[in-house]
Amino acid sequence: MDEEITIIDANTRNEKIKKFINNNKKKFIIGFSILLIATTGYLTFEKIKKRNKIILGNKFNSVIKNFNKDKKKTTINELKTIVNKNDTTYSPLALYFLLDNNLIENNNEVNKLFDKLINETHLEKEIKNLIIYKKALFNADLVNENDLIKILNPIINSDSIWKSHALYLIAEYFYSKNENQKAKEFFNQILSLPNANQDIGLKSQKRISRDLGE
Repeated sequence: MDEEITIIDANTRNEKIKKFINNNKKKFIIGFSILLIATTGYLTFEKIKKRNKIILGNKFNSVIKNFNKDKKKTTINELKTIVNKNDTTYSPLALYFLLDNNLIENNNEVNKLFDKLINETHLEKEIKNLIIYKKALFNADLVNENDLIKILNPIINSDSIWKSHALYLIAEYFYSKNENQKAKEFFNQILSLPNANQDIGLKSQKRISRDLGE
């Protein structure tokens, strides 16, 4: 008797499942189609993204390899194009090459490229902080103290590995302006950091002891 009841229950359950599937067949087909399209689209996007990065890398390497000061304008335009691609690898490298070789004379143009990387390129946190620091270095002799600190604020107000570098740049800025008390305050901030760069820490201690009366 129990076996017959079990068989009946199993048959009833199977019938309910079949009925449910039949009633919702269209929904299942649509759902599966959406999932298939989404998966295919994602894989295609990643493939295109990888291919474009290889193309951009080849372009960058070609520009660097064929760099000629007699064709400086062409090099500048090609590297600016790479910066504007917002690539996490080759866009920063393109800007670094422009800076290292002093290819752009217009400071505003350089700062626009910095901002392009900082604000529009999806960089890793510390890579972004490094670029912010490089922007501050570039502008250190061009801007006043408020603007320099404003550039460096994202690093100063964080626990970045570049924080001691940022503080040291500001401290040296004030020291060069003979504002020794302000310089000392920033050097002391470096010495109080738990994760300050060792070399920066030693330089700060030496500056305080040798040049700032301690």
